[in-house]
Amino acid sequence: MTQYISIHPDNPQQRLIKQVVDIVRRGGVIAYPTDSSYALACHLGDKQALDRIRQIRRIDDKHNFTLVCRDLTDISNYAQVNNDTYRLLKSLTPGAFTFVLKATKEVPKRLQHPKRKTVGIRVPDQHIAQLILEELGEPMLTSTLILPDDSEAIADPYDISEAIGNQIDAIVDAGIIPYQPTTMIVWDNDFPEIVREGKGEADFITKQDKT
Repeated sequence: MTQYISIHPDNPQQRLIKQVVDIVRRGGVIAYPTDSSYALACHLGDKQALDRIRQIRRIDDKHNFTLVCRDLTDISNYAQVNNDTYRLLKSLTPGAFTFVLKATKEVPKRLQHPKRKTVGIRVPDQHIAQLILEELGEPMLTSTLILPDDSEAIADPYDISEAIGNQIDAIVDAGIIPYQPTTMIVWDNDFPEIVREGKGEADFITKQDKT
């Protein structure tokens, strides 16, 4: 049975944070709040949970998942970070950005882009998400909670319960979060490039030419 866990957005109850983390550690799939939308997440090493998220979203194995991390320390374990990359990450995290970086050997091959060998990384500026990651002590695999027939993530946790409550193990209710996609920055060459403009603002970075 799905657990519906209401956590106060300003004063999160630590016992409830631990309850959520226990579910993740046991191989569960959760819906949780980020700074840009609700998202689905599971333990990094749990292939079965990963496959469940794929089934819910009806995405194939070519879809890239994102590693949601608590800070820059986690990022350097899973992505290749030089001095320039580090300065950029430090200036924009935590925040509503997804960074696509060259993966390290710590990242399972099934999570890397098959040709570029890259991985998506996030450090959300959301208190509950940060506390979950801190309690877990490692990144989670995450994917925005956009269902197959929708173009936006579900904003209301009660609607999440109605739509997929029987398919996941926990819903972390932190109130309504209107969908605003993250700004996506790719750095797999010699410089960063914005390939999707979203909530995060980084006007000093070149935007991809769509012409």
